[in-house]
Amino acid sequence: MFLELKRLYVPPGERVLLRDVSWQEFEEVLRELGDGRAARLSYSYGVLEIMTPLPEHEKVKGLLGEFVRIIVDELGWECEPFGSTTFKSERMDQGVEPDESFYFQNTELVRGKDKIDLTVDPPPDLTIEVDITSRTRFDNYLLLGVPELWRYDGHRLQINLLQEGVYLESKVSSIFPMLSLVDRIPEMIRPCKVLGRSATVRAFRSWVREQLNKAE
Repeated sequence: MFLELKRLYVPPGERVLLRDVSWQEFEEVLRELGDGRAARLSYSYGVLEIMTPLPEHEKVKGLLGEFVRIIVDELGWECEPFGSTTFKSERMDQGVEPDESFYFQNTELVRGKDKIDLTVDPPPDLTIEVDITSRTRFDNYLLLGVPELWRYDGHRLQINLLQEGVYLESKVSSIFPMLSLVDRIPEMIRPCKVLGRSATVRAFRSWVREQLNKAE
């Protein structure tokens, strides 16, 4: 499989599906491709998806991650970001690499770790995906038990909360209920190409401070 993977080219924005891939083969793929790759992997019930994100995708996911860090900083909370770490469970036959991931409730359990083992570690409290087009990737988070999943499709932010074994769309984040993020985040991302990243980040921080002051 090593030679085949090295020959495989996935253009940015495209994805490849490989079927009948065993868990052992999935683990082998992870080892062969390593951590420094551009491609993102998703594995569910023997189907392996390999996707290479577009540059615009990477800019937006970085901005969303920065927004979360700003909120946490302004709230004075503890947070452990794990980015696109591979979250996988052989027992659940699932593996996925989110665009961004964060721990809030279990920071002490994962602090200092380079990798997460879901046989002993909890799943992240929040994962973020940009422009999901595969239901397989969406279901990964459900089966792995991620409490909150954000999905940004380039136009709107969808907040999904895990309740009684299913994701239900919500207007409010269970982690940041004091902020109207569903409306505000798309409003901040859309003009970013004109305003620039730094100005957008400063504007978002100012908005968060204003909203938190009102809530006091």
